[in-house]
Amino acid sequence: MKNLLKLAIVMGLAGTSTLAYAAGDPIAERKAMMKSVGAATGASAAMVKGQAEFDPRVAMLALRTMNAVALGYGSKFPEGSTGDTKAKDTIWSDPDGFAAAIAKFEADTSAALAAPAADLDAFKAQFGMVAANCAACHQTYRN
Repeated sequence: MKNLLKLAIVMGLAGTSTLAYAAGDPIAERKAMMKSVGAATGASAAMVKGQAEFDPRVAMLALRTMNAVALGYGSKFPEGSTGDTKAKDTIWSDPDGFAAAIAKFEADTSAALAAPAADLDAFKAQFGMVAANCAACHQTYRN
């Protein structure tokens, strides 16, 4: 229950990031989005590692958070948004590759949501597939 509450709070706070985007700050918006993915990843990893009891509600909330970010993340990288960020120039020099990486993340999170994990072993497989997207994207597109 603590994980569910923590994740809900972080996701709610991340929702305030729309104010930053409305003010014309896509860097702040994408940082807030990644913080919500980080919270979802943390809650998921705790279950996978046995540090928290598996809770299918937490698992689904984490996957929904990741999927929601995947659906809008690509639009947060307008040309020139390279200030205080860890984004590599590869995002802008290889926009098709970046778009494909985000599309894969969206597809994998959508597939996981379509087949909710009934137990920890099933969630481990889903989370492994989804988390592999994070690692691959960070290697190529993040400093």
